Amino acid sequence: MSSWGSAVKISVFGESHGKGIGVVIDGLPAGVPLDMDKIYMQMSRRAPGKDKTATPRLEKDIPDIISGVLDNKTTGAPLCAVISNTNTRSGDYGNIMSCPRPGHADFTGNIRYNGFNDISGGGHFSGRLTAPIVFAGAVCRQILEKKGLRIAAHIASIGNICDSRFDPVNIPDELCDRLNVSTFALIDESKETEMRELVEECRMSLDSIGGTVECAVKGMPAGAGSPMFYGIEGVISSIVFGIPAVKGIEFGAGFAASEMRGSENNDEFYYDGDTVKTRTNNHGGILGGISSGMPVIFRAALKPTPSIGRKQKTVDLVKHENTELEIHGRHDPCIVPRAVPVIEAAAAIAVVNLLAQVNML
Repeated sequence: MSSWGSAVKISVFGESHGKGIGVVIDGLPAGVPLDMDKIYMQMSRRAPGKDKTATPRLEKDIPDIISGVLDNKTTGAPLCAVISNTNTRSGDYGNIMSCPRPGHADFTGNIRYNGFNDISGGGHFSGRLTAPIVFAGAVCRQILEKKGLRIAAHIASIGNICDSRFDPVNIPDELCDRLNVSTFALIDESKETEMRELVEECRMSLDSIGGTVECAVKGMPAGAGSPMFYGIEGVISSIVFGIPAVKGIEFGAGFAASEMRGSENNDEFYYDGDTVKTRTNNHGGILGGISSGMPVIFRAALKPTPSIGRKQKTVDLVKHENTELEIHGRHDPCIVPRAVPVIEAAAAIAVVNLLAQVNML
């Protein structure tokens, strides 16, 4: 399945080196004004070819909206946007047609689709397919902003170099605004040089490096979500894990909560006027799968880009023998900076669905 959502459903289509990629968004309310400049800004943050931490493949990623919008307002019909692929070099992938790349979905895709899957650029498994997710998220984000919700994310770490974390209780609007337009989003901007040096070291040694992204949803009203199988953690996780390279996710204190005592982990309640809040936010804004009204905070772990220039051992699926593979092509030495707007977009799509389920949208 390449579709996700219930109240607002997205269907992603295309391959990395096909004619284009895109998304159909079903269930959007009619009459929502869209600020296209804001959408283009989010697309630009994710687009490749602009930074040494990213692949040199240059794509403008300008979405062509072919239905669902009239005079920059949604019509209520399915919104379809297509993004053309204009800078493909499928010849770079000739030597992997029968020799799967370690760490990639080449082998599992070959088994699943009996060898008929398009392997060029990773095909439908490629991170290129996150561009339509960013478009859909940019649309959903504008719906949420009118309800007073803000979503922001930053590079929490690259390798063992860490940024400061969000204040889990108070997240300034000014910080959200700055992160929302950054192509190397950091809370502590003094960490950028050190992070870039690590990525460059990996690039020069024909290697790659992973990291984490922290995301916050500010202004989430209390009462969204459900217990058990439609809890906020499950809904957000299910779309975030659709992003290639994501291998883990945690909410609030996350795995650190397993080392705490109840007296340390519990967030005490208090009244702020007529509103119930918590003094701390180890629960990440979620209790029993339902929003508490505190910021929803989660972190996603991204693996290193598996396409590296170093020679690696693999197998030849045609000759049925062990062999070595040297990967050509243009690949990100670190996917984390470009993943930030994708994580934000996934959160926006998830929150739109969560709020619509309880008539809060």
